[in-house]
Amino acid sequence: MAESLSWEADTGTAAEVYLADNRLNLDVYPNGTKHFLVLCNARREELLQIEFLRLNCNEEEISSSLSIIPELRQLKSLVLKGGHLWDEYGMCLPGLVTTLPAEFTHLLHLTHLDLSFNSFTSLPECVTELKELTVLLLSHNKLAALPDSIGKLVKLTFLSLMKNQLRMLPASIGELVALQRADLSENKLELLPDEIGNLCSCTWIDLSGNRLKTLPSSLANMTSLGELHLHSNQLITVLASLADLPNLSRLALQNNSLRLVPPEIQNFPFVHLEGNPIGEADSPEEQDHAEPKEVVSQYLTSNSDSFTVTAEGCNVVLPCGIEIHFPPEAVSLTAVISCNIIPPDPQQVKLGHHDFLLSPVLELLPHGIQFEKEVMIWMPYIIHRSDHRREVVMRTFNGSWTNLETKISKSRHLACCRVVHFSWFIVISRLRENRCTVPMEGTLLFSSVDPNIKVTFPSGAVNHTRSVKMQVLPVAVEELHELTDDQDSLASPLLCLSQNSADNFLKPVKIQLPLPSGVTGLNLDRSKVHLLHGDPEVEDWMDITNQVVLEFTHLYAIFEVNHFSWYWLWYTTKTYVGGIAQKVYERLRRWQVNFLARQRKRDPEQIFLQCIPKHKVESVCKNLQKRYWGPEPSDIVEMFEGEEFFAGFEKGIEIVSDRPDCIDGRISFTFYSHLKNSKEVYISTLDDRKTQAVKGQVSFYRGSLPANIPEEAARKRKGPDSMWLATLPIKLPKQKPRLHNESRKESSYPPLNLGDEETGYLTEVNLLSIARRIGPEWQNIGINLGLTYSQLERIAHNHRDDLGKQILEMLFTWARCNTNISGCISHLIEAMKESDREDIAEEIHSIIELGKKKYRESIHRVGLSQESSNEDSAIAMV
Repeated sequence: MAESLSWEADTGTAAEVYLADNRLNLDVYPNGTKHFLVLCNARREELLQIEFLRLNCNEEEISSSLSIIPELRQLKSLVLKGGHLWDEYGMCLPGLVTTLPAEFTHLLHLTHLDLSFNSFTSLPECVTELKELTVLLLSHNKLAALPDSIGKLVKLTFLSLMKNQLRMLPASIGELVALQRADLSENKLELLPDEIGNLCSCTWIDLSGNRLKTLPSSLANMTSLGELHLHSNQLITVLASLADLPNLSRLALQNNSLRLVPPEIQNFPFVHLEGNPIGEADSPEEQDHAEPKEVVSQYLTSNSDSFTVTAEGCNVVLPCGIEIHFPPEAVSLTAVISCNIIPPDPQQVKLGHHDFLLSPVLELLPHGIQFEKEVMIWMPYIIHRSDHRREVVMRTFNGSWTNLETKISKSRHLACCRVVHFSWFIVISRLRENRCTVPMEGTLLFSSVDPNIKVTFPSGAVNHTRSVKMQVLPVAVEELHELTDDQDSLASPLLCLSQNSADNFLKPVKIQLPLPSGVTGLNLDRSKVHLLHGDPEVEDWMDITNQVVLEFTHLYAIFEVNHFSWYWLWYTTKTYVGGIAQKVYERLRRWQVNFLARQRKRDPEQIFLQCIPKHKVESVCKNLQKRYWGPEPSDIVEMFEGEEFFAGFEKGIEIVSDRPDCIDGRISFTFYSHLKNSKEVYISTLDDRKTQAVKGQVSFYRGSLPANIPEEAARKRKGPDSMWLATLPIKLPKQKPRLHNESRKESSYPPLNLGDEETGYLTEVNLLSIARRIGPEWQNIGINLGLTYSQLERIAHNHRDDLGKQILEMLFTWARCNTNISGCISHLIEAMKESDREDIAEEIHSIIELGKKKYRESIHRVGLSQESSNEDSAIAMV
């Protein structure tokens, strides 16, 4: 039974702490360490008998408490953790403890010690003298090394050192003969001592997220090992002998640099090898991404959009995974760099005919800054199906979008480029490009997609050096038959040739194309052969069979040309081949997609909308079914990459909020095949839901087409019904009252403004709207907002019969305490995300973005912005 201990604190306010038997848990109470000091004076004899103690190391009084703890000689478990407070960006703050008094060695009965989330840079020697310790938790500190005396803890069974800065382990680690579980993940370990193999009792060890390139052979001596986690390192080899460990049931090797894996490991039933370049040739690109050791790293929080670069250089990591490396002396003077992640706009992002967008737009400012050394930019990209016909490339905008020399880290799905100035950047997937420089002596160019395709430049074809590019688009026989509805038509791969000169070649250039599949020189019917010449600007196809000399071998067609364009070899009985080719080419650029409209199960007013390629529909629906319900996906429709469309709610249903992406009551989207194309919105109705459900619908309509769509395809999109794509039913169920006497209670809350002019405000009306979206999880949200347990308990008790009132009181209690605090809206957004309410976080973000937009427009109208003309120019460009 709990015995209540009360005292008067220095402030004169009463507080209670509950001493349950021999346990004292003070980390859950405000000013817990101050209460501990008061208790030490008021109830000292009882305090000396406790065996379990927990204190909050984020409180200033913790230093005074540390000197008293060694007197508690009966202690068996001691928890001194930080991480109980958050900064303005929602990041956990480390505790204030950096060392421990030497008298801690008096705790002879201590078996469990938790020092996580503190600021230790080295492990105090007194810890290694605690011979009875079985559990030692040191995660989320700043430990750079472990003392050799760590080997004295011979009874230790669990050791956690996750998220420190360890670069090596002492040999004495092997003396922990009783150790069963060890977490050494997310450090900077580059080597493991041979003595680690002496941990014969260890059944689970996590070494992931380090810098290991090789492993000691002694790991094969850990015969008790059941799980070995080595993912996200830099391993280039792996021990075949690991497969002989008798109890090993999981071997995690994902995201390393393994190019060759022993057969014993590959055949091991519980090995995980995803994200390794297995079977690929050696390349230096992985070494290029090794983190330079001579510069410091900056990790931006989710609300930071700028950073400072000095002549010493730095590595900058954005929350979205983008990394920027400034080498030393890249700038001579200190520079402030701003970064923006912008949703792609088809008016800004111009894609080629067969390009796929794999990332949002990264804008780095100022655009005019010139660096003295190349700056490396690493951008994450959306994983796409592995295809030797395609390649990932970064592009930048400088009047027009141009390709950058790009290196790829396939294991980490990062694309890298080097630049000397900043602009806009994207990552795209394009048809693989082969290129060569044609000298006056002539040369030969092969396709890496289809080696049967080659171009021969004779000597004297050019009088000065030219650059030539080649791309190949293969078309499968089955796909061609489906597109033409003709089982007899065949075609070779489409060949796209270009050069950096408008001049014709001085001598004919010889082109070799493979004959269509199933056609050979033995069964060839020349009357069915058609060589088509394509114009990439107007996508017109002309039959030039009678204008060139076609030669045939057993497998190839060979012809000569004086200039470059697109060439396509067809084998068909059809007469108007050019028209058929134009139709096929156009359809090759379209995606077959389905639309989804799902309602959140716990809040039917929240609607999830998405447009996805048909091959992804089944997996996406499966992932959504736990949280959403709704009608079957729409029928298949066809869309171009970068095509705009809209979603409009009809038949009595409308969108709740004033969103920046809402145009004339419709939500705007842009279809990109490899991006999510999804949004969550809230809907409402003016119809009475108290007596019956409201049956409405959401319809999808086409918007503007990408700029490079064929004229014929654009003409087909005109007419009264051509804009409609699909309609899906939406049902708002009969309303169940949640907030009793809602209007009376809501009006009792005074006017409120959270935020400032530039970021926009959240008013009491916004909070009332947010409250309607929150359910029984309100207490978890309150905890993430920083409210104390006692505050939440009081709210729950005072309004125990009214869930709606509990939610409102929680939100407004927080709001009243944060009215004049900068960053409070960011804290609210992060709290919603931590509470698994991304939908509410996005809604708040939309409100704030709208506020920013309106503020900028008002400033522009009155001419107060000194940079308005520059900003307008940039906006007009994008």
